[in-house]
Amino acid sequence: MKILITNDDGLTSGGILAVKQAVEDLGDVTVVAPQTQQSGVGHAITLMKPLRIFKRKLADGSYGYAVTGTPTDSLIIGTHHIMDGKPDLVISGINIGENLSKSITTSGTLGATFEAASHHIPSIAVSLQIDREDLKFKDGVSEIDFTYAKKILRRVVKNVIKYGMPENTDILNLNIPAKPESDEIIQSHLANRMYTTDVEERRDPYGHPYYWIKGDIIMKDDENTDVNNMHTKNQPVITPLSLDMTVYEDIEKWLK
Repeated sequence: MKILITNDDGLTSGGILAVKQAVEDLGDVTVVAPQTQQSGVGHAITLMKPLRIFKRKLADGSYGYAVTGTPTDSLIIGTHHIMDGKPDLVISGINIGENLSKSITTSGTLGATFEAASHHIPSIAVSLQIDREDLKFKDGVSEIDFTYAKKILRRVVKNVIKYGMPENTDILNLNIPAKPESDEIIQSHLANRMYTTDVEERRDPYGHPYYWIKGDIIMKDDENTDVNNMHTKNQPVITPLSLDMTVYEDIEKWLK
């Protein structure tokens, strides 16, 4: 079992090391990730400038590869250049913060798995909810306890190794609450949105306007959606995803 691990938070993120620790005894693990934070880049790929690769020591003394590009770039370079052959499984994460609802199309964490799935590689995206007030910072780096997330992820990975991916599933999107009520994982549908959306205008010292896109997280949604199950039941949620976005209804009258 050859496992490629990536993320969108960058090679130095504690989340990527947590994935490695959770699964390194289950296969031959390679870690390839962006050199810098790439949240929100979705499935972006770098085509108009060169990419560079740097071998870097991780906090546990092992080595990973930092790519000067996006999570998708990291996946492609890891699969087609760094690894000796295509991986059997891709894991992207553990992302700092949820990746829920149809908003996953903007997620760099999911972007890497979309790319992997397009190469017919089974993929798992894993994200951890963070209570901001519980974050502890030391020299600008947050200290996060990944113990529970590693346990849940390991269970899912072992089942994928044992049973393969569920039928018609390309990606498993796993989200884990900060303060879980139980170890039960709930299969959930994608909600329509994870955040409200707004734009805040500010002024620089010269009076020129600049803008922040912002929004508040949605805590309740329709029953059995990932947003609702995660936030109201405080249990891990998993959504099986397919790359096939085709609607198979007859649209003949729109074609005339």
